[in-house]
Amino acid sequence: MKQSQFQEAHRKLNRSLGLFDSTMIVAGSMIGSGIFIVAAEMAREVGSAGWLMVAWIIAGLLTMAAALSYGELAAMMPHAGGQYVYLREAFSPLWGFLYGWTLFLVIQTGTIAASSVGFARYLGVLWPTITETHYIIAPIHIFPGYAISLSTAQLVSLSIIAFLTWTNTTGLKYGKGVQNVFTTMKIGSLIGVILIGLLIGWKASVFHANFGHAWTPQGFVLAAPGISPITGFGMLVALCTAQIGSLFAADAWNNITFNAGEVRNPSRNVPLSLALGTIIVMALYLGANFAYTVVLPFTEIQHAPSDRVAAMVLQAIFPGLGPTLIALAIMISAFGCMNGMILSGARAYYAMSLDGLFFKKASKLNRANVPSAALIMQGMWTAVLVLIRTYEPTTKTYGNLYSNLLDYVVSAALIFYILTIAGVFRLRKMQPNAERPYRAFGYPFVPALYIFAAAVILVILFLYRTATTVPGVVIVLLGVPVYFLFNHRMQRERERAAELV
Repeated sequence: MKQSQFQEAHRKLNRSLGLFDSTMIVAGSMIGSGIFIVAAEMAREVGSAGWLMVAWIIAGLLTMAAALSYGELAAMMPHAGGQYVYLREAFSPLWGFLYGWTLFLVIQTGTIAASSVGFARYLGVLWPTITETHYIIAPIHIFPGYAISLSTAQLVSLSIIAFLTWTNTTGLKYGKGVQNVFTTMKIGSLIGVILIGLLIGWKASVFHANFGHAWTPQGFVLAAPGISPITGFGMLVALCTAQIGSLFAADAWNNITFNAGEVRNPSRNVPLSLALGTIIVMALYLGANFAYTVVLPFTEIQHAPSDRVAAMVLQAIFPGLGPTLIALAIMISAFGCMNGMILSGARAYYAMSLDGLFFKKASKLNRANVPSAALIMQGMWTAVLVLIRTYEPTTKTYGNLYSNLLDYVVSAALIFYILTIAGVFRLRKMQPNAERPYRAFGYPFVPALYIFAAAVILVILFLYRTATTVPGVVIVLLGVPVYFLFNHRMQRERERAAELV
């Protein structure tokens, strides 16, 4: 074996992420642009300030319950790949692959694409020539309902994806440095929005109007025909459908588990970072939504232009300057979110490739001991999602493919979360004597409560959001034949290797 080949075969991931770095990956991956916009749709669904806060409290409790439960699995299996590994060990390689397949196809790459376009849109506030309708290459219709285009906004998106992919191929030192700086900045900017709203923008008349009728839904949209939040069952449905927005805004907290192979003292630091990161972010999210409701009348939250609630808050406090301030805050948030997800996602594909369930090159580490090929593959697919546009012939308007796909996989992601936490129970029975440096907080009640609550939300989504939930399941199931193709290839390679012995 040549020296270079020998070195490549013995490269390993560097354990250089400390507790602070890990917590910044958790918080940074969670905080994107969602917190600045999803409150409008949620407000339209639940119809009152009190129920809006309840919806966020539910999301916070669910997220923290899940994170505290994942901690046990992370401490047991502190390896690269995280949730993919947990599903593989608790159920089967097929379930692990289906999660990794959906992660690569939509969840991780789609969120990166959404964050990159969000960054570009708000850069357009500062630089008006950057828009999704200012085309460098006008839409080329590839088949009915879909087109490919290159606008100035898409060009910015692609540039940011390429830049962050490149910086992460140069080594974990640079990736975690960018993450730490930008996560600290965006936590600071979100705290700034909250403090400005509470200390400067607070209007006693607005507070009394919004919370004087905190539990009386008004101006709502029906979750489904005949299902009104005025009734108890209708409010249950509204709270469940509102979780699409809140859970999406709070998603990606599990990304640190993908990096477990690079965390120092992972059995302690991964579970602790999950707890710290989710608590910090959900406290900030609750604070931000409370700030919205003491500055803006509830009807203005419900009907914010383009759902930009945070922009309306700052505009109300600083007329003329508000849009610029919120544009900067969202750009910082989107940049940090992208970096965290680019850094983490590649480690999941790396772990899959080591098992023979992804492209072989993804298992290779470069001289900086990072999976550069996996990073590049992730970047290339993300770029495809940015370039492909959806087209509505009746209105002659263009949308974004990644946006539709993300809507579809919210329910699918919830299925994987439920399965993973069910894996805590399954592994307790399968491997009762396995070393568990950390045991799930409140076991069995907290994990069971998450599974029950998430299952209720999932059932409601399947009943009343069928158009988006069923396609999500289809995307997951499309991975089944792909799994068998990879598995067949792996078996053939093992047979060839056996013949050579």
